[in-house]
Parts: sequence; structure tokens; C-alpha cells
Amino acid sequence: MKTSTDRILTTHTGSLPRPKPLIAMILDREKGAAIAPDMFEAVTAQAVEEVVAQQVAAGVDIVSDGEMSKPSYTTYIRHRVSGIAPDPRAAQKGRDIMIGRDLLAHPDFGQKGSFAAVAFPGCVGELRYQDRSALDRDIAHVKAAAAKAQPAEVFMTAPSPGILTRFIINLHYPSEEAYVAALADVLKVEYRAIVEAGFVLQIDAPDLGSARNNQYRHLTDDEFRTKIAERNIAALNAAIEGLPADRVRLHICWGNYEGPHTHDLPVTKIIDIAFKARVQAISIEAANPRHDHEWEDLKTIKIPDDKILIPGVIDSTTNFVEHPRLVAQRIGRYADIVGRERVIAGVDCGFGTAVREEPMVADSIVWAKLRALSEGAAIASERLWGAKAA
Repeated sequence: MKTSTDRILTTHTGSLPRPKPLIAMILDREKGAAIAPDMFEAVTAQAVEEVVAQQVAAGVDIVSDGEMSKPSYTTYIRHRVSGIAPDPRAAQKGRDIMIGRDLLAHPDFGQKGSFAAVAFPGCVGELRYQDRSALDRDIAHVKAAAAKAQPAEVFMTAPSPGILTRFIINLHYPSEEAYVAALADVLKVEYRAIVEAGFVLQIDAPDLGSARNNQYRHLTDDEFRTKIAERNIAALNAAIEGLPADRVRLHICWGNYEGPHTHDLPVTKIIDIAFKARVQAISIEAANPRHDHEWEDLKTIKIPDDKILIPGVIDSTTNFVEHPRLVAQRIGRYADIVGRERVIAGVDCGFGTAVREEPMVADSIVWAKLRALSEGAAIASERLWGAKAA
């Protein structure tokens, strides 16, 4: 993957605002309506072309397809993998494990909206990757868009095995361990296809962060680390075996919602396990007000020399637009820790992790935030490289 050799490069976390017509089509399809495949692909291809061009125009170096075709960053795989189907048991369990300890501690807090407009599906049979056509079309759409817009680099996202246990509820496998292993096996198809297409693979792994607060809220921190996080990293490493580490990055977050976050796991209680992943870059939240201070904690630990940090220097849940000087200050903190060449400026999480009729962050503000990201990176580059900054 490209690194910040002569200036701070910029990226984000994957999902971006979708056009209203595409949102309507995705929601209708998820609710069982028949959508003409040719029309869906035409609308998606146009959306990918536009979103890639917008990223480049905003100054983003390492761009994505914005997850245009996906109902969410996780549940889309039900259209590609057999053994997954809507099930009322899964819907109920999904609602239960979405409730975090921070929300239980503040019952008077009314969270804005919901994670998704449709219920989580269940794993109801043996998992097999049965249809690559949607994956191949996603790859083709972003290749065509990148050929026109000429970004510095392209990444594509795919979920970690661990996070799918939260959003696709196991109703078939005898244990969660067996389920994680089966998920890792089917995800190999996506992981390899993305890397073989010439893109950077980003594996989304909120199971290392936010899952402690909700799905595994009954465990202690130590139990979560040893029983869940270690297991999930081992499964992830099995799924990416053989892929070059410098073509893979890992995203960790604490839940993409504007809420208390008072029970989030500190980054220093999980980052050592994340470093065991055979990936080159680690993307973490660094603008979330519950985690903005943690650069001080990262100064006190040993960060492996082969790891690149992608701190989120832009928040993804509020409509504040960060000042570029604040962005530059945040970048500088991490450059002081690992060196300027090992920092890529990012965003805390996605702006459209699940399709919603009304987004958390207004579309125009998303693009203002990404412009602030690139402007802040330019300021930081001038400070870090002086006249040499490109």
C-alpha cells in the first residue's frame, strides 16, 4: 500500500453517502421487493463513478467505492453466501445484542435512529460462497471509476469473521467457535478477490472494540481479550493466509453512533491483540471524544516497527466540520509517536455503514469533512516536511 513518503496521505473508512434513488432500491430489495438486476447495476455503477470522482475532488488520496451496492458493511454477504436467510429468531437476538452497556446506563438517552432499516438475518445452514457475480461487479465498477478519476490508490472493504457473528446470528453451527471458523473460510473468497484485483483490502473488525460493549457485555475485559479477541484474530489470520501484509489494513471501532460510549474498551486493552493480525496498517478512532486522548496512551507502548497507523482525525457521527488546523494537530500527535511516514490520516468510521433514509451526517457535510481532512493533512505535511511537502 502507498505510504506517506513525502506528505501525509489521506483516506477514510469505506462507506459514503449513497444517492437517494439507490437507497430506495436497496431498502426495497432488503424488504423482499423485486428489483430489476440491470437497473440496479446501472444505478450502482453510476453512483460508484460519481463517488470516486467526488473523493478525488475533495483531496482524498486512497479512495473506495463508498460501499454503494451494500445495505450495510456486514449483511450484504447474505446475497453472496448460502446458508443465510431472514429469521425471526435472528431478528430478536440481533436487537438484544445491539444494546450496549453505555445505553443501559443511560436509559433516558434516545439514540438517533437505528443501525439498519431491516432486521439482521440468521445463519440457518452450512455456509458456502455460492455467487461471485455481485463481488465481481463491485470490483469492475470501482476499477472503471478509478480509471477515470485516477486516485493515488483504491481500497475495498470486507467484514471480519468476528463481526459477522454479531450481525448474522448463528442458528446452525454447534458453537460460536465453529461458526467463526466457517465465516473465516467463506470470507477468503472476498479477501483474495480484492487483493488480486490490485486493491488494498480493508477488513472491518468492530468485534475487537464495540463488541465488548454490547455483544459480549456479560464478560470481563480479560475474558473478552482471551476468549473472543484472540480467537477472532486467529480466525482472521487464517482467512488472509497467503496475502501480502502490505496489501491489507484492519479497521477497529467502538460503534459508529453518537452516544455516551462510557463503557468503551480503552485502545490499550485491545491494540496489542490487533497488532497480531498479519496486516500492515491499523485504523483506529482518534476523533471520537471518548478516545481522542488515547494518543497519550499509545506513546507509552511499543508499536511494532512494521505497522502503519491510520488514526481517525475526522468524526463520522456528528455534523460538526472539523477545522483543518485541528485535523493537523491530531495528525501531528501520531506522527510524533511512530514517525510521519507511518501515519495516514483517516476518518473514525464510515458515513454510511448501513443504508438509512435519513443519514446521521448530512451528505454535503460529509464532503466538507473530507475537504477539511485533506486541508488538515496539507497543513500537517508542511509542518512535518517543510518546503518538501507536495
